[in-house]
Amino acid sequence: MSDTAHIDTTSTDVMGSGRTARPAKLATVAEIVIKLGNAQAVFVSEYRGLSVKQLAGVRNALRPAGAEHVVYKNTLARIAVREQGLDGLEPVLVGPTALTFVTGDIAGAAKALRDSSRTMPALVIKGGVLGGVTLSADDVNALADLPSREELLARIAGAFQAPLTKTARLLAAVPTKFAYGLQALIEKQAA
Repeated sequence: MSDTAHIDTTSTDVMGSGRTARPAKLATVAEIVIKLGNAQAVFVSEYRGLSVKQLAGVRNALRPAGAEHVVYKNTLARIAVREQGLDGLEPVLVGPTALTFVTGDIAGAAKALRDSSRTMPALVIKGGVLGGVTLSADDVNALADLPSREELLARIAGAFQAPLTKTARLLAAVPTKFAYGLQALIEKQAA
């Protein structure tokens, strides 16, 4: 996924129909291309049957993980996906789909999307892309099972802390045992 958006706005066949594309559509395609380029991962989900309130709930659940859940027309999304070279996403851009752009915690975003789909069965995870690699729905669910970034950092900190704690106990035990040994020797000498 690149950082730049290059859309040929002079073409008469940008939309694939032989007609000149409207500026609003070109702007939307450019927006999608930029978001695809900035995202570490993109997940595709189907939202058929969800209310506006439920979609807002999904967006709110994804926000803490650094993800944005957006609905675009599939035609425009397909053009942007092709422009970015992410052709593996095209087959899942069918029906009412939403794109989740992740710029933060990928595992956390996958977990939030999966948890939302469990509470709202109408939300179906269809797949995605991570670093240019196409993901299936099962792959996205597997990402959701990974620990979050904060959890991993806590585990690493714990792994570093454990040997230091043991070393500190050992170093504290040496003078204590030496003191006990010295005291025993003094008592033995006095007797």
